[in-house]
Amino acid sequence: MPDTFTNWAGNVTFGTAKPHRPTSVQQLQDIVARSRFVRALGTGHSFNRIADVHAGADVHAGSSASAGTGRGADPQWGGLVSVAGLPKVVEIDRDAATATVSAGLRYGEVGARLHAAGFALRNLGSLPHISVAGACATGTHGSGESNGSLASAVRGIEIVTADGELVRWDRDADSDVFPGAVVALGCLGVATQLTLDIVPAYDVRQYVYDDMPYRQLLGNLDEVLGAAYSVSLFTDWRGDDVNQVWLKHRVESTGTPPAETHWLGATLADGPRHPLRGMPAENCTQQLGVPGPWHERLPHFRLEFVPSNGDELQSEYLLPREYARAAFEAVHAIAGLIAPVLLISEIRTVAADDLWLSTAYGHATIAFHFTWANDEAAVFPVLAAIEEQLAPFRARPHWGKLFSTEPSTVRELYDHAADFEKLSQRLDPQGKFRNAFADRYFPSRYFPRP
Repeated sequence: MPDTFTNWAGNVTFGTAKPHRPTSVQQLQDIVARSRFVRALGTGHSFNRIADVHAGADVHAGSSASAGTGRGADPQWGGLVSVAGLPKVVEIDRDAATATVSAGLRYGEVGARLHAAGFALRNLGSLPHISVAGACATGTHGSGESNGSLASAVRGIEIVTADGELVRWDRDADSDVFPGAVVALGCLGVATQLTLDIVPAYDVRQYVYDDMPYRQLLGNLDEVLGAAYSVSLFTDWRGDDVNQVWLKHRVESTGTPPAETHWLGATLADGPRHPLRGMPAENCTQQLGVPGPWHERLPHFRLEFVPSNGDELQSEYLLPREYARAAFEAVHAIAGLIAPVLLISEIRTVAADDLWLSTAYGHATIAFHFTWANDEAAVFPVLAAIEEQLAPFRARPHWGKLFSTEPSTVRELYDHAADFEKLSQRLDPQGKFRNAFADRYFPSRYFPRP
């Protein structure tokens, strides 16, 4: 009987034993070539079944029951594959301003190596613990009015395709494939390396403000969201205040103005903060305006500590930036329903990109993130209510988190959904990289099933 294997939150038990962990690209190619079904597994930070192998049945995006059939013990059937065991590569091309990195590396590892060489990424997510390939494949992002998602930094991607072939697609040379291949939900193959745009290293100062009144926030929303290089709002949707506003300022040659003690009704924090009350602030990156390297300030959490709460579920909805104020009001209207099962909510902005399945495709975006108590039965009715409130604003759910939006509605939110289906069919005609999650949101009518 195969050992059980779960995601980070423990709400998903994967349908096969612990993943294959090849130590070379050739081993990975051999595994993919001989397997019937294969799914790449990153660091396990997704909260739905997006990473699981196919189970022969449709599975709801949030189901915690194992979808396994027991076939994962058969190497000819396949299973989960981790690329974390591949050689750890960070190759910098100074002339091209790129870095080619191993797909399984975590952003915290990549950031430290880039910074040591004098380079940086434009942005990072809130957790440095996540793998580069997994984060990009699901459209994960950081914050900032001018900062794109993590996937928008990808200039090239190397993938093992269904027949075991190693191929590379580049942003400029492969315009017919590349926009569909970066945020691809694991449906086109197993990534081995990604080439990322880089910039000269920079420092960041981070400040936190406590208790900004909602009326001040909504009356000055553009000012607040544009107040720093990266801005995050944290709220538990209780009372009339936003709990915390996190401002991450790039340190420029002209210096950074000192923070005001009071700003739009909020008060500058007198000590380090954790987004969740009661959690140790030492888990978080340095605050109080102390300058430091970009990779040690842009994430909220430190690589060596457990991020966020640990025992939690997550959801996120991303919608056009122009609806930000109306969306705030719509969510606030059901705050009494949200608060009892919520740990914390974070609101951020993301710049537009042109990647087909990116939640920021085609427009500047505002993201409403929810960190929930680890109780699906209590959370899912609340998700349905949030989705109903945000439906007029064409909110796209984050691919790697919990949501209950109908599949037909999800597809309608993406202009290139049909193009992605055709690309998946062309590159993987037997559906080797398909699973129940992919079948649900991008129907498998073209793909045979055993």
